[in-house]
Amino acid sequence: MSFIDTQFDTQHIWHPYTSAISPLPCYPVVSASGVKLTLEDGNQVIDGMSSWWATVHGYNHPDLNAAAETQLKKMSHVMFGGITHEPAIELCRKLIDMTPDGLNRVFLADSGSVAVEVSMKMAVQYWACQGNQNKHKFIAPRNGYHGDTFAAMSVSDPTNGMHSLFAPVLNQQLFAPAPQTRFGQAWNEDEMGPLTDMLESHHHEIAAMILEPVVQGAGGMRMYHPQYLRRVRQLCDQYGILLICDEIATGFGRTGKLFACEHANISPDILCLGKALTGGYMTLAATLCNDDVAMGVCQGEPGVFMHGPTYMGNPLACAVANASLSVLQRNEWQSQVQAIEHQLKEELLPCLDADSVADVRVLGAIGVIEMRSPVDVAAVQRFCINRGVWVRPFGKLVYIMPPFIISREELSQITQTLNELVYQATA
Repeated sequence: MSFIDTQFDTQHIWHPYTSAISPLPCYPVVSASGVKLTLEDGNQVIDGMSSWWATVHGYNHPDLNAAAETQLKKMSHVMFGGITHEPAIELCRKLIDMTPDGLNRVFLADSGSVAVEVSMKMAVQYWACQGNQNKHKFIAPRNGYHGDTFAAMSVSDPTNGMHSLFAPVLNQQLFAPAPQTRFGQAWNEDEMGPLTDMLESHHHEIAAMILEPVVQGAGGMRMYHPQYLRRVRQLCDQYGILLICDEIATGFGRTGKLFACEHANISPDILCLGKALTGGYMTLAATLCNDDVAMGVCQGEPGVFMHGPTYMGNPLACAVANASLSVLQRNEWQSQVQAIEHQLKEELLPCLDADSVADVRVLGAIGVIEMRSPVDVAAVQRFCINRGVWVRPFGKLVYIMPPFIISREELSQITQTLNELVYQATA
C-alpha cells in the first residue's frame, strides 16, 4: 500500500471550509466500494454523506465503471461549441423525459454553482431581451444556500449563511422570510403575507425567485411544507417573475420523490441539477428551462445565450451520467429511499430525548440532528471514525445523507453512533 503524505497535504493543500492556520484533520482514503471508504491504515468507514450527497449508488458501481471505461476508449473530451456527441444527446433526452413537464431545453455545465450562475444569467438575459432591463434582481427565502460563486453567494442567506463576509461586493438581492410550516404539519397560509407584499412592491425589478424546493440544504437542512412551493409558483405567475428551482442537492430521489418539485406537483421555469447527476463519479451539472425562457433569451441582442464552459458537455461525464440515470430508472431507489426514511425515523427520533439535541428532522434519505450548541467538527469526526462511520457536520447540525444502497445493518451502525454521540454530549 502506497504512503500518503498527509504532512504535505496539511502544509500545502487547502481543503474546503478549512483554515490554513489550524486545518481540520484529513483522513487518507485509498479506495472505496459500496458504501465504505477504506483508509490508509486498513480500517473501513461507512460513508454517511454520499460524498456530499452525490454518490447515491455507492462507490465502484459496475455499470458506472463500465460506462466510464467504454467512453474513455472513444474520447474523453471534445469541445461543445459547434460539436455534439451521443453521450450528451442521450443525457439531455433522459433529463427532459424525467424532469417536471415543460423543461425542454438543457444547458450542460461543470458544477452546481455554475448551474446556478447559468440560471441567473438566463433570467436576466430573458428580461433584457424582452426590453425590460429593470428586472435584474432576485428574491430568495432566507436560510437558503446556492453555492460559493459570486452570483450564487448573492442569493444565499445574507446573515446566517457562509458568505456574509462578502456582502460589500455582492449584488444586493431581496430576501423573504424563510418558509416556516414544517413538512408534515398543517399549512399556515398567513406565512405567505410578507412574500406577497414584497412581490407587490418589487416585482417590476425582480427577474426571478430562486429557492431550494422542500429542503433547504447547507443553509440549515430545513424541511418545509410543499404548499409553500405551490403558492410561490402561483405568485411568480401572478407577478410576472420567473421561478428557479435549485435541485442540486434534492434531485434524483433524495427526498423520496425523483425531484423535490414533485412534492408540490409544480414545474419551475428554470431547474438546476448537479451532485448525484453522475452518481458521484465526475463533476457535471445541468440547467434546464422551458421553451418560453429559451426563446426569450435569444429574441434580442446578442441573439445567443452568453455562456460557454470549456468542459461543457464533457463526453466522459455525460456517459457516466447516462449510466447513473439508467440505474435510477430501474426504480429501485424508491423502495430504498422509503426504507431509509422509515429506519431513520425509527432510530434517530429517540435522540430528541437527549438534552443536547434541539431537533431531529427526517425526509427521504436525509436525517438531521440539530444540536443546541455548535459542534466541534474535528471531535465529532474523530468520534465517528473510531466507530467506523464518516460524517461531516457543520454549525449545530450533525446530519447524514447515505447512499441509497446502504443496508439496514450499515445504516444502524451510523444511527447508533449518532445516538451515542448526542448522549455523550448530554453527559
